[in-house]
Amino acid sequence: MSVQTVDELLASRSPESGREAVVAMTRDGHETTERAELLERAAKLAAGLREAGLERGDRVVLFAPNSPDWIAAALGVMNAGGSVVPLDTQMPSEDLRHVLADSTPRFVFTTSGLEERLADAPGEWQVRLFDAATDAPNAWVSLLQAEPAGSVAQAGDVAAVFYTSGTTGPPKGVPLTHRNLASNVEALCTEEVADHRDRVLVPLPFHHVYPFTVGILVPLTLGASIIVPFSLVGPQIVRGLRDGEATVMLGVPRLYEAVWKALQDRVAGRGRVPALLFRAMLGLSKQARQRFGLRPGRRLFGSLHQRLAPRLRMVVAGGAALDPALGRNLQALGWEVATGYGLSETSPILTYNPPERVRLDAAGVALPGVELAIDDGGAGDGRGEVMARGPNVFAGYLNLPDKTAKVLDADGWFRTGDTGEIDADGFLYLHGRESAMIVLSGGENIDPERVEGALQSAEGIREAGVLEHDDRLAVVAVPDAGLMREAAGEELERRAREAVNEVAKSLPTHHRPGVVRVALDPLPRTRLGKLRRHKLEELFEELGREDAVSRARPEPVSPESLAPEDQQLLSDPGAERTWNYLAERFHDRRLTPDTGLADELGIDSLSWVDLTLALQDRAGIDLDDSAIERVETVRDLLQEAAAAGVAREGQADLKEQLADPESLLEADQRTALEPPGALRRGAGVLLLGGARLLSRLLMRVEVHGQFPANGPYVIAPRHLSFVDALALLPALDRQRLESLYWAGFQGYLFTGPLSRAFSRTARILPVDPGAAPRRSLALAAATVQRGHGLIWFPEGQRSPDGSLQPLRPGIGLVLAAQPVPVVPVWIEGTREVMAPGQRFPRPGGKVRIVIGDPVDPEVYGSDEREIVAALQSALEELGRR
Repeated sequence: MSVQTVDELLASRSPESGREAVVAMTRDGHETTERAELLERAAKLAAGLREAGLERGDRVVLFAPNSPDWIAAALGVMNAGGSVVPLDTQMPSEDLRHVLADSTPRFVFTTSGLEERLADAPGEWQVRLFDAATDAPNAWVSLLQAEPAGSVAQAGDVAAVFYTSGTTGPPKGVPLTHRNLASNVEALCTEEVADHRDRVLVPLPFHHVYPFTVGILVPLTLGASIIVPFSLVGPQIVRGLRDGEATVMLGVPRLYEAVWKALQDRVAGRGRVPALLFRAMLGLSKQARQRFGLRPGRRLFGSLHQRLAPRLRMVVAGGAALDPALGRNLQALGWEVATGYGLSETSPILTYNPPERVRLDAAGVALPGVELAIDDGGAGDGRGEVMARGPNVFAGYLNLPDKTAKVLDADGWFRTGDTGEIDADGFLYLHGRESAMIVLSGGENIDPERVEGALQSAEGIREAGVLEHDDRLAVVAVPDAGLMREAAGEELERRAREAVNEVAKSLPTHHRPGVVRVALDPLPRTRLGKLRRHKLEELFEELGREDAVSRARPEPVSPESLAPEDQQLLSDPGAERTWNYLAERFHDRRLTPDTGLADELGIDSLSWVDLTLALQDRAGIDLDDSAIERVETVRDLLQEAAAAGVAREGQADLKEQLADPESLLEADQRTALEPPGALRRGAGVLLLGGARLLSRLLMRVEVHGQFPANGPYVIAPRHLSFVDALALLPALDRQRLESLYWAGFQGYLFTGPLSRAFSRTARILPVDPGAAPRRSLALAAATVQRGHGLIWFPEGQRSPDGSLQPLRPGIGLVLAAQPVPVVPVWIEGTREVMAPGQRFPRPGGKVRIVIGDPVDPEVYGSDEREIVAALQSALEELGRR
């Protein structure tokens, strides 16, 4: 007898004891939950919920990121006879309010960070927090104190209510019974595509029925392990594949498209010959598989497998149709590709592609227990709406009897809304979504997805959404980041329209859009990448009232309106905190993932130090020096933030690292701090004499005050001109100069053999706070630690207008780690001798040097921000004298 409930399903097989049920990747490792522990936790929760008043049929919302606790909570709710309602943590507020009102939950399981999003939603429920302290009254673990109890669920009880993504309207609740889910999982398991030895990576949010059924219930039934990545971003997914030793990966087409594009970009970056070799090997692998049934991809691309996913054997694509060409590329690389077709209403799988006879251009054959039929409307051509019947088909939408009547007939046939045909071998071929099909008055049936695919190939166009307007096709086009950086306003709209219209010339006449409107933000999509067409219509009308320029409000875009992959990027805590910091700092700017850091936000190489220090302080992110070379846009920075947390978790922050600065230095930097030999000392004396003579020829220097006799100390002058260093020489005798080092910009003073020799003789240190802030600050800290004095211009660059600029935070970090007196120095008059941009100096100018009293560590403290503020105040006070 087949199983009837989820509890019976998990008990239907007997995996060996001690099996890992869930492996959750943490920031710097992983945590394992054994099968027995997971099921016991679910049993305790079931008992605790019943004691807390949960009755059969009550609903419990899960509004939280993926975790082992999420899985245990879902199982516990279902065992208690309740219905779990998984919700997307990125769900738009409007949809969230609708779903909570529609589902009327008894409990809501969430996190402290997400709880505030429930405040405006109507309804009464008990909130339980996954991350609350153990003794807190609203902690979910307080429900785990009861003795474990067996499941009270019955086959006809609603196990879960999944809300559709709202592609054509507000989300609809899809109740699935225990029988629905159990029948679908049992049928999938009997096909033996996977077994208990597999480790299944699930880089998808659990709230969707596809990962819930195929990514949670199927592995648990088989006794396989579920790998939960730390977050749903690229570096963490790769880490889950590699460190989690995944053998199977669940994904959606957009994920595999991103993997393939990243691989292509990497190959292209290696040059023309490697790219040609890669394409040749890929073609060879395809031919070997197609003609001879051989699968050489794993050997041909062995280094790729070893680097990316050593044990991965199969990729599973669901949620939308996988491009057959992409599927064949993945096969050629050495992975088996599993695809299928289904809907939330069918629990979800209707068809699958058998591995031994996979057809990537087909949706597959019916799963055991599933009946398929085609309603061709009496045409007799076998093409029409796909109909399905079986124990996995739901009984109707929640609170929507009219919509239920439209899709379910008296005989249990469910109208999928997709069009297709079934061939003689039983393979289903899909032709598009019937509800999305556009029918013009001339009788033309147009599949908008096919037109969108063509238009999105236009150069400069990232997305295109097609709809009907005045009996013609219309399109909303989103320019890509490159085009938006090149043009703006009317020019941007013109170029985007021209790009779309040029590609449209290759389409049949009735497929060409009559109206093209341009949007700057991503098109409204579900988390799985499906276009929300009713929202597209609203956007089209809005664009007709306002042009793209007026829509680009000077404020950060809402995370809810980001593209699905960018929303997924924000699932990483480090990336989310980075976005929140940027949104706060640039609250009056248009901030999107495509925003350029340098050209749009003004973050140049010098500002990079400020940014990285702020991210370390506010977001707990420690970016290394090389990151600046890879970061151009906000999205790049978010990706670096997601990856940085993995690489640097547990390491000391920069201030702590500067306490031992030598460990951060390269060998040549340590050499630069070694005492000079006799030859270099002699050359230095001659160089100093020439510099003093040049100083007297160029300017008349008036010095007020004097530097301390003994070091070490840091001299912090304001910076107006290239000749500031020459102006300081009259204030420094030979004894002081012999113990001093100067911080000099590497881009000016270390560009060739002669300039490097000059700089080393003059005891100038190669500092580049933009490209290498960590090493530059370490070099300064090591100089002080060795007992030398250091001259450091704290503004970081020459003042563009002659006023004192805000000091950069670097000097605060150096002094916090190596506390020594700091001497503020006010310089004025050098700008008249040689202003920024001036090629040659004007001799004879009068220069004034005011040396302030040393500010001791007891005065400026140990906080780098307070140190910078104290030094800024000291310099401003000198300027008022």
